[in-house]
Amino acid sequence: MTTTPAEYLLQLKAQLVISPVVATFIFIEERIWPERGYIRIRMTLANGDFLEVAEYFVLRAGEHVTRRYRYQWMDGACQVLRKRWDNVEHHPDLPNFPHHVHVGSSEDVKPSEKLSIMELLNVLPDEMLTQVN
Repeated sequence: MTTTPAEYLLQLKAQLVISPVVATFIFIEERIWPERGYIRIRMTLANGDFLEVAEYFVLRAGEHVTRRYRYQWMDGACQVLRKRWDNVEHHPDLPNFPHHVHVGSSEDVKPSEKLSIMELLNVLPDEMLTQVN
C-alpha cells in the first residue's frame, strides 16, 4: 500500500536502482501533488537499448492507479522502435482499448494490458530475451 505520491516515487526509484535490466536512469520530470503525480524518466538498459517512460498516476484509497502512460523502448541509437506501450485513445477497434503496444513501428499496433512503470520493469527481462536485434 502506498500512502502518498512521494512514497510511490521513492519505491519506484528504489526499484530502478536494483533492477537488473536498468543500467542508468535520469529523471527528466517529476511532479507531485497531494493525491496524484507525474514522472518521466530516461533509461539506458543493460543491453544498451534506450527506454523513456512517462506516467501520470493517482492514489485511490492508498493504492497507485496508472491513468496515462507512454513507455517507449528503442535501440541504443534511438533509431529503431522496439516497442511502445501507451493508452492514447487512437485505436478504438482494438480489444482492451485504449491499452495497446506498437511493435517495431508506429503502424504495427497490437492490443495490450494496462501497465505501470513498476509492472514494465517486471516484464522487461522477458521482453528483452525475445527481442531480435
